[in-house]
Amino acid sequence: MKVLEAQHLTKIYTIAGRPVRVLDDVSLAVAEGEFLVVKGSSGSGKSTLLSLLSGLDSPTSGRVWVNQQDITDLSEDQLAPLRNETIGFVFQSFHLVPSLNALENIMFPAELKGERAARQKAETLLERVGLQGRSANFPHQLSGGEKQRAAICRALINQPRIIFADEPTGNLDSQNGQAILTLLLELQKEHGTTLVLVTHNEHIAGQAGRVITLHDGQLVAEADHAA
Repeated sequence: MKVLEAQHLTKIYTIAGRPVRVLDDVSLAVAEGEFLVVKGSSGSGKSTLLSLLSGLDSPTSGRVWVNQQDITDLSEDQLAPLRNETIGFVFQSFHLVPSLNALENIMFPAELKGERAARQKAETLLERVGLQGRSANFPHQLSGGEKQRAAICRALINQPRIIFADEPTGNLDSQNGQAILTLLLELQKEHGTTLVLVTHNEHIAGQAGRVITLHDGQLVAEADHAA
């Protein structure tokens, strides 16, 4: 079953008065539970594609469906519950709220949803990723790897159907990066979540079920990997 589909996505920005085509007629479909990697060099359009697929930005042309719902023309108010309940985000720079401790950061999306068991769910996730002793620590008191583990917990707390991860290991050393990727994949399989991950790292791409490659905003290659 498809949980994500895009048809003929194009994104054009105006920079210094000139149109710049960052994404050019990209179409794809992603199945439930799939681990898809989007790779390409810097400036190839990877992060732009992720922003369009997740509803963080709107395409110049083309359409996006999430859970068979066309999200292309939805308003910010209409997109907000979709982002909070159906989609989880993991970013390179963590995006934790500085004034909230680790537990509160993880609880935040569940509290927005009105989840009564938000604290219990957050504590369970913290224990699952080995951060139970760091729940009261604020982001500035956590290492890079700990921040990313907290960010993964925050992305998972509402049990989203899709997780979008934009270079999630980019700010980490290779050992921490592999540990975070392993954790993300374990949790993805446990929850049956679809994972769409942007990277330029060939080692990470080699662990995906399917890889698509962008070059100058165009989809130039696609490869399925053995499970």
